[in-house]
Amino acid sequence: MALRNRTALTPARRSRRAPLASGRSSRRAPLASALALALALSACVAGGGGTAPGQTPRTTSGAPSGPSAPSATATVPSAPGSGSPDRTSPSSSRPPGQATAPPREGKQVRAGVYFLHGERVSPAPRTVSAPATAAGALRALLAGPSRFERAHGRTTAIPAGTELRSLAVRGGVATVDLTGRYDDGGGTLSARARLAQVVFTATRFPAVTSVRFALDGKPVSRFGGEGVDVSRPLGRADFADLVPAVLVESPMIGDTVRSPVRVRGTANTFEATFGLRLTDAAGRTAAQGHGMASSGTGTRGTFDLTLAFRTARESAGTLTALWDSPEEGSLVDTVTVPLTLRP
Repeated sequence: MALRNRTALTPARRSRRAPLASGRSSRRAPLASALALALALSACVAGGGGTAPGQTPRTTSGAPSGPSAPSATATVPSAPGSGSPDRTSPSSSRPPGQATAPPREGKQVRAGVYFLHGERVSPAPRTVSAPATAAGALRALLAGPSRFERAHGRTTAIPAGTELRSLAVRGGVATVDLTGRYDDGGGTLSARARLAQVVFTATRFPAVTSVRFALDGKPVSRFGGEGVDVSRPLGRADFADLVPAVLVESPMIGDTVRSPVRVRGTANTFEATFGLRLTDAAGRTAAQGHGMASSGTGTRGTFDLTLAFRTARESAGTLTALWDSPEEGSLVDTVTVPLTLRP
């Protein structure tokens, strides 16, 4: 297993031409004027100020931008395996590997929604249609876990019948307006768990850093029977107690993987270390190793590593993340992700 260091590439700056000198002899004036006009036209085309007839528009890098060229400010949900670097710092606890290019309208996009495994958040894959990918992901969350996911311990604290009324994102804050059913029943733990599910699902999108809640069109400051404070936008850090020490963001439950499998997520463990084990359907170890996050021991960091395995045929498998307690000297917690292994 090898850790991969992935750094964002800095776009190269375009060099600027020095302005054409003036004040030459009067005999060179017509030539200087012609050259200045040509340079002005070229700058207009390259700088996006317009396109001369018969010419192809160019982006700032000089590459052709066809009709479906992506915008640099688009938002797309995390696409495991996309290879795009995470645009957030490790302290933000955002899932690594988020894509930055916008999908075409009507295109099917892979997203992640967060259910509960035990009493902690756990992502599950969903496919939604562009461009309303964030709203699609939240609606998929409200629909609840699949039969396969329920069979592997995934549950939801969100009351059945809850519907999404609207979603608006501004300045990194997503205002999520849900029907009043979302606020029904349960104590403090249930209320915080259902809030965490929405916050983690929404903040998997690069454009969203926190969530403000509304019910039936009205902003709320207190939520649930115990009056959980939601008067300000909530982020992932507000639910640190509902996140496993090692949160595997990719692969997700039910995914099919080949060797080497890329494992990404966040962790907050002693000295940032943890273990990974991949077992087959018979429980035999197909691969195991140790990983290290970008930070730990009280601070959640990110990790991105690969795990090579061998399998003779397609079979069910399980990826397990585990870590030891420095105080007790024994295994204290695990996270399991059911997968399908392919040769």
